[in-house]
Order: sequence, then C-alpha cells, then structure tokens
Amino acid sequence: MADVGLLLEAANFACIKHRDQRRKDESKTPYINHPIGVAYILWKEGGVTDMATLQAAVLHDTVEDTDTTLDEIESTFGVEVRGIVDEVTDDKSLPKAERKRLQVVNAPKKSPKAKAVKLADKLYNLRDLQRCTPEGWSEERVQEYYEWAAEVVTGLLGTNDILEQKLCDILKQRGVTLKTS
Repeated sequence: MADVGLLLEAANFACIKHRDQRRKDESKTPYINHPIGVAYILWKEGGVTDMATLQAAVLHDTVEDTDTTLDEIESTFGVEVRGIVDEVTDDKSLPKAERKRLQVVNAPKKSPKAKAVKLADKLYNLRDLQRCTPEGWSEERVQEYYEWAAEVVTGLLGTNDILEQKLCDILKQRGVTLKTS
C-alpha cells in the first residue's frame, strides 16, 4: 500500500500544479490527463513497476510547465525522482527549435528510467495527434512532429521493447521509420 500512496502523492501534486492548464486540442482536455496517461502507459503497456519512474512520469512536466522547482521535487519525492524529472525537462529559456534539437542530441545520454518516461511521453503525444490535431496545427506541422519524434525515439532505443514497437507501429502509419543502425 505504501507504493500506492507514493504514486497518489505524485498524482495529487501534479493535479495541483497543472490545475489550470489545458491541452491544445479542440476539446481543451485537462492537461493532467497527459502526465497521468504517460504513467499509465509505462505501467499498463510497458510493464514498468519501478515507483520512482512512475512518479517521475506523473511529474515529468511540472518543472517545465509550472512554477515547480527541482528542489521542490526533491524535497517532496526524493533525489532519484528529481534526477529523472530533471533529465526529461526542457530548458524553457531556450528557443523551441533548440529545445527540440537538444532532445534529439541528448536522448541517447539519458538514464534508462528517463528514457522510459520519454518513450511513454512520445507514445502518448503521437496517439493524441492521431485522435485530433491541436488547434492551429497544419497537416505539415503534424508530419514534422512525427518525423522529429522518430529522431528522439531513435536515441531511446534499447529501453523497453514493447513501447518501442508501439512507437514504431504508430510512426509507420504516417510513413515514418526509425533510423536504426
């Protein structure tokens, strides 16, 4: 039961932090659906049961998209969760193109736990794109996202065969293949 409590603590924290945020879809889905969905994909589809990884999945956008600090993550959830969240957090002070480039460059350098979170995050986002196009996105922008996601995923390979296969399948549906060696 202690693990359930740890995960619920992370979910409650993320709910509070993301409470006023919405996804960019037509329905303006509550943003919290995304981090909870990422953790669910890790557990249900990826077979991940490591508590730090699941907590980090729920918290993965709090530092990037809210007023949360890494110190706050550490004081509430510990050093390991902080480290994973730090690894998957983009530096919002950088231009978007640079952040995207760095995701590609840094993907292979991440820890296995951070890679797992990134895989589930990309899978969730690609499924969301299949479901509906974000407001203001052209078909070209959607295709560019798929191609960029494939570059990031390529650097994450060797982490979770199940999630990687699901990503490969969803990318193939858009005519995008992973460039493996």
